[in-house]
Amino acid sequence: MSEDQRFADTGFSAAEVTGMETALAVARQGVRGANPLVGAVILDADGTVLAIGHHRGAGTPHAEADALTTLLANGIARDLSAATLIVTLEPCNHTGRTGPCTEAIIAAGIGNVIYAVADPHAPGEQPAGGADRLRQAGLFVRSGLLAEAARDMNRRWFVAVTEGRPFITARLAQTLDGRIAAADGTSQWITSPASRQDSHDLRARVDAIVVGTGTIDADNPRLTARTRDGRDAASQPLRVAMGRRRIAPEAAIRGTDPDGFLQLRTHDPRDVIHAMHERGVGHLMVEGGSKISAAFLAAGVVDELIVYLASTLLGSGTPALNDLGIGTLADAQAWEWDGVTSGPVERLGPDLKLTLMPAKAPEHDPKEGS
Repeated sequence: MSEDQRFADTGFSAAEVTGMETALAVARQGVRGANPLVGAVILDADGTVLAIGHHRGAGTPHAEADALTTLLANGIARDLSAATLIVTLEPCNHTGRTGPCTEAIIAAGIGNVIYAVADPHAPGEQPAGGADRLRQAGLFVRSGLLAEAARDMNRRWFVAVTEGRPFITARLAQTLDGRIAAADGTSQWITSPASRQDSHDLRARVDAIVVGTGTIDADNPRLTARTRDGRDAASQPLRVAMGRRRIAPEAAIRGTDPDGFLQLRTHDPRDVIHAMHERGVGHLMVEGGSKISAAFLAAGVVDELIVYLASTLLGSGTPALNDLGIGTLADAQAWEWDGVTSGPVERLGPDLKLTLMPAKAPEHDPKEGS
């Protein structure tokens, strides 16, 4: 049996399978957050790759639009009715920060679309409808190619969407022995300038940052995103204080823009999550301190964990996390390395940046019994 015949039995050609593998690979060059990792490949009728694109984060062109832009930039202007667009997620059919990908695909004249998995929706919401829109426009649409790999790549984003909440990143900056402050309370600065700048770059990508009122009292943070020359970045997150303590009028977190600050007088992460969802926050970052970080982790709602690990030891002081309610090793939270963008371990000056995501639940083996 030839290679083409073998893949034909699955309903997809060898070129289409290879195209989806390429789309999955380029998708991992993106960044996690309010939007999923998505990659796209455009194939000619003979399987030749015409263009490749991927999504680079909230507010940037979606993978399909990125591939189409590349196609036009290459000077390819001809009949594309026999071409196939392969994408890791069902093309969107709504207008957000960018226009609907369905309309861009239709306008380009592409005749065929293959996507791996359907665009998810929260309970009570209508399905995205991208595939239906393309079929109504006369395109030949198929799905399911390498669906498991595509779903796994964005599995925590799928969880956040179906639960109707933001994608949540927890960020810790700590010593080798897990301390975020010395015994006398000093904490500035545990990590290096390189780590702190990387953290500012992350702040510029998220929609909101939450810290506890205890951290505000101790550190008086501004919680703004700043560029390498110290100026405020163009994009600034909503600054959220979580807790019941009074925040002084002169506290740095208040800033000069009253609409950029919010206090939520609660200790329950679910209250914060609901308030953020109501405000349209797609990506929330938890910056601490120990109680707040532990509360979100214990609630099982953290989708991404970023740890800046300084090459120092304190031996005593404030731990990075409070009690998670775990009494035995068998109940320990399991995390796994996240290999997107710059990889799970990155060196930043003398520090390490560790990027992790919750480990998949182990599959039940029927042989082990119920």
